[in-house]
Amino acid sequence: MKSCFCSVVVLAFAGWAGAQQGLVPVEQEPHHHVVLKNDSVLVTHVVIPPGEATLYHTHSYDRAAVHLTNNMITLQQPNQSESEPMPAKIGEISASTRQGEPLTHRVRNTGPGPFEVIDVEFLQRPAQASGATAAPVAAENPSARIYNWVLAPGASSGQHTHERPYLVIAATTIQLKMTGPDGKTSIHEVKAGDFHWVDSKVTHTLANNGATEGQIVELELK
Repeated sequence: MKSCFCSVVVLAFAGWAGAQQGLVPVEQEPHHHVVLKNDSVLVTHVVIPPGEATLYHTHSYDRAAVHLTNNMITLQQPNQSESEPMPAKIGEISASTRQGEPLTHRVRNTGPGPFEVIDVEFLQRPAQASGATAAPVAAENPSARIYNWVLAPGASSGQHTHERPYLVIAATTIQLKMTGPDGKTSIHEVKAGDFHWVDSKVTHTLANNGATEGQIVELELK
């Protein structure tokens, strides 16, 4: 019994040590590709091939995510059991709030195909949130509000104003037409995962100028 108990302790310690050894900040995790970092946000494009898992990594801020692919994934925190596979769907959005300690976990892609998501960490939580909203809020946390535009061909968002800096992300490929209050327009061919950071006040309308449904997500700082 004594030798058995010692073996269990050794195995448990080895698992704990292994998890700690593989622990990295999110921007150093090999599957998380940093595509933008400024004073306000850290944006990573996460790509996990089928059957692979990330290292254990740490998220230290409020976050949001926009899924770009249809897959099944599992989540696991150190010294805890791996979750059952759960679906990740194109266009799915989420907003999470850091509470207490940073979140440390790893993500495994059980397929099919590569798992891709745009992950956004908000590096500065405001002391007092702005009360201005640009549109109906699809999700939010203490740092940002998320607006979700799913546009049929020819459909538009209606004119709205961003009072605060924001990040726009294409969840799908779309021919995006942007129109200002002066009537001037610009058309952009964007692919899933494309993004643009805007740090000035903007009033505009978003329209789908293409032949298939598209989705645009705007994440506005509070």
